[in-house]
Amino acid sequence: MIFGSDRSELRQMYSDAWKKARESLPMSPLEMQIARIVEEHPEYHRVVEGDDLQLDFTPERGQSNPYLHMGLHLAIRDQVATDRPPGIRRLYAIVAAKVGDNHETEHKLLECLAETLWQAQRDGNAPDEQAYLERVRQLAGN
Repeated sequence: MIFGSDRSELRQMYSDAWKKARESLPMSPLEMQIARIVEEHPEYHRVVEGDDLQLDFTPERGQSNPYLHMGLHLAIRDQVATDRPPGIRRLYAIVAAKVGDNHETEHKLLECLAETLWQAQRDGNAPDEQAYLERVRQLAGN
């Protein structure tokens, strides 16, 4: 597992990567990816720079989880880089051509991914790659 098994370790990794980026310290490739995503989300800087790694973000309180959001960006970038599931790179390119902005394209795909993950969790199953790809195909107009 890349990040460790607990929420605090994962969140600390975001905090450390962002701090290293702001201080121009050497970073691993993964830290550079994380720092880029944090940089693209100024609305999350305060949270990532904060000391409370145990904060809960609940939809009931009208909050989205910034770490989940940024983690989904990482997942989308990894999927496109590795073309896993097969065909996602091509679909991403089609959606990106329509949207005209890579970050916004990732937002559209991460909604599809989040829905797929939510369904898997709800149903107690592994995520359905084909259902995910179908959601992205619909975005692409295929």
